[in-house]
Amino acid sequence: MTVHRLLGLAPGVAPRFDARNPLPLDVLIVDEASMVDLAVAAKLVAALPAHARLILLGDKDQLASVEAGAVLASIAAGARGFSAPMRAELERVTGAAVPPGGGTRDVPLSDTIVLLGRSYRFGAASGIGRLAAGVRGGDAETILAVLAGSADARLVAVDTEALGDAVFSGYRHYFDTVRANPEPAACLAALGRFRALAAVRGGPLGVEALNRAVERRLAAEDPAVVHRAWYAGRPVMVTRNDYALRLSNGDVGISLPDPHVPGGVAVCFENPAGGIRRLSPARMPECETVYAMTVHKSQGSEFDAVLLILPPEPSAVVTRELLYTGVTRARSYVAICASPSTLRAAIDARVVRASGLAERLWGR
Repeated sequence: MTVHRLLGLAPGVAPRFDARNPLPLDVLIVDEASMVDLAVAAKLVAALPAHARLILLGDKDQLASVEAGAVLASIAAGARGFSAPMRAELERVTGAAVPPGGGTRDVPLSDTIVLLGRSYRFGAASGIGRLAAGVRGGDAETILAVLAGSADARLVAVDTEALGDAVFSGYRHYFDTVRANPEPAACLAALGRFRALAAVRGGPLGVEALNRAVERRLAAEDPAVVHRAWYAGRPVMVTRNDYALRLSNGDVGISLPDPHVPGGVAVCFENPAGGIRRLSPARMPECETVYAMTVHKSQGSEFDAVLLILPPEPSAVVTRELLYTGVTRARSYVAICASPSTLRAAIDARVVRASGLAERLWGR
């Protein structure tokens, strides 16, 4: 469940669980922890019973939360490897040598941080892997060189009209699947093969314009496809949690022909435990068409191929963290629609959060 639901957080209401009424659990695992803001993290830790174990999973180099703080990055800021006693214990337990680091027993937190170095989404030697490393290290020249010479990571020119065609073409396999075999599992799998990610919502290269461009091209091929809001094949993303329907902000479904309602459609979602759930469009919570989505909304997702679209001019919202997050959503291919000057500006722009958490944790 979401952290908000776990704690019972709601605007203007005291949380259900806090230091006086701790959570009834022994272990809490928080996935995508980079997205947890400082205020929520403080409430979460305060609500843990004294004996509980807290495990935070995430990528410290990704975009931080929209709200204040960069909790995961602050926790990892002082990590220098394990202390000598911890290395000795790990070697005793595992029989494997642990490389020396700069960890110290004076800061016990250093022995609780594990940095995973191997990606199972893409290889380190692939174009995507080298591009991600270049972005993480802030090396603009390496990034441009990788984009110029890799088969799986490319830089494409900014052209508004051609971009709409490129996004539409990226979904060709998906459209063909919906028409030939509107079976929910097959269509959801086809949808996951490609995604257009934009840095912004508005403007000619934003999410809203890109979604409209795809639907215009669909209508040109078959006007009957988009003559109503809920046409067969429309992918949607939930934008508000609905606990009664077991739908969370960010869940993606597809409107497909309903086998139980002649001429009708149902919005199909994958169940976390397997199988397909069908909902009537009339029951859907707030949602939006999602041929394109913002990089922020893509966190926690992965796609075979990604088209990452940046504004034509440097922008305050286009940062190194945003570029890294967008690039690392791809499994096998990423194309970046941007000018070299925009890429260089993004690499130089870092998200700086002065919450004071790193100083409190690490004494710096």
